[in-house]
Amino acid sequence: QVQLVESGGGLVQAGGSLRLSCAASGRTFSGNNMGWFRQAPGKEREFVASITWNGDSTSYADSVKGRFTISRDNAKNTVYLQMNSLKPEDTAVYYCNRGGQYSRGTYIPADYWGQGTQVTISS
Repeated sequence: QVQLVESGGGLVQAGGSLRLSCAASGRTFSGNNMGWFRQAPGKEREFVASITWNGDSTSYADSVKGRFTISRDNAKNTVYLQMNSLKPEDTAVYYCNRGGQYSRGTYIPADYWGQGTQVTISS
């Protein structure tokens, strides 16, 4: 059984920064990929970023490229999302996902989600 817990969300002004964390516990599978998704009010959940668990390959949505950075600390079973130059459009609930696969360069999430953390950007 895998449990994912997101933290680090909050309220910040446009142009500010936040760092989200996703800590994994329970049964662990080596080599698992990780991803971040977000869901804004009235919109569907969308991909934000992904990273290979035991590798160094990362991928980002066009809307966050150059502003967000995904990273990992395998010793802590934790994945991070550093968010800089935040915009009001980034306001959403952010979720982490464990164990997704890549298909033609696209991260396909597995059914392991955290409860989400709210990120609100004021203008």
